[in-house]
Amino acid sequence: MLIIISALLPVFLIIALGWGIRRAGFADDALWPPLERMIYFILFPCLLVQNLATADLGGIDIIPLGAALLSAIFLMAGSLSLLRTRLNLSGPEYSSLFQGAVRWNGFAGIAAASSLYGTAGLALMAVAIALMVPTVNLLSIYVLTRHASTEPASLRAALIAVIRNPLILSCLTGIALNVSGFGLAPIIDSTLNVLGSAALPLGLLAVGAALDLSHMRQFGSTILLGTGLKMLGMPLLVAMTTGIFGVEGLTRDIAILCASVPGATSAYILARQLGGDASMMAGMITASTVSALVTMPLILFLFV
Repeated sequence: MLIIISALLPVFLIIALGWGIRRAGFADDALWPPLERMIYFILFPCLLVQNLATADLGGIDIIPLGAALLSAIFLMAGSLSLLRTRLNLSGPEYSSLFQGAVRWNGFAGIAAASSLYGTAGLALMAVAIALMVPTVNLLSIYVLTRHASTEPASLRAALIAVIRNPLILSCLTGIALNVSGFGLAPIIDSTLNVLGSAALPLGLLAVGAALDLSHMRQFGSTILLGTGLKMLGMPLLVAMTTGIFGVEGLTRDIAILCASVPGATSAYILARQLGGDASMMAGMITASTVSALVTMPLILFLFV
């Protein structure tokens, strides 16, 4: 347990530092949006391409891993759909609850995987991102347009949004370079490595800066439900589905780690763009990030 906590603690300390920098006014609020765009569109893709292009993908059971992760996502989505009739929530509120329960923070996942398992864990986490990001984005866009937006759901628009996602494009590029045997030229590899190394600390600082503790108190029971589903329910589902599909070893550990990380800060942007309850979404992201300090070590101690 102490080993897990000591490996994860730097991740949370950097998140806390980002929160402190933002609240202390040390950096102007105008800094964070362009920084987040640079991380999302440049630094994080560089990290994914470099790691996937150079990783040993031969030992990764991609199909069982994908089956376990996607089954857990669809089980959670189905459960939320059944709960919809029992919850006294508006469409925008339900869409934010949905995002809070199924989406996950790739920055935190990559940082935790690297800290706990090194380059092998980081490569596996990148594969998991390639599998999960398109699915959760499509589901989130569908739920938002169906329940929160005044515009009808458009499968074409959702697919275009996913296809243009820089994380998906970078994962596909890295895997293609690896499988084709082209790899990376040494100078490109070194350049991407330097840029990718900046993604983790800056990404975690941005996660911390986006936290807003005041929103946690506005939607008490709903935020408690969403946080419980994300931080406890999703890891339990993945622990179950990895057993069903025979996922073992480090691959299983990474799958459970994926499920245990807090909600994605990008969910707030999507909620704001497509008519979701952005304040509730901000509160849910904050609650899951704060609770992860306790739930992540606990989940990893019990199941990994």
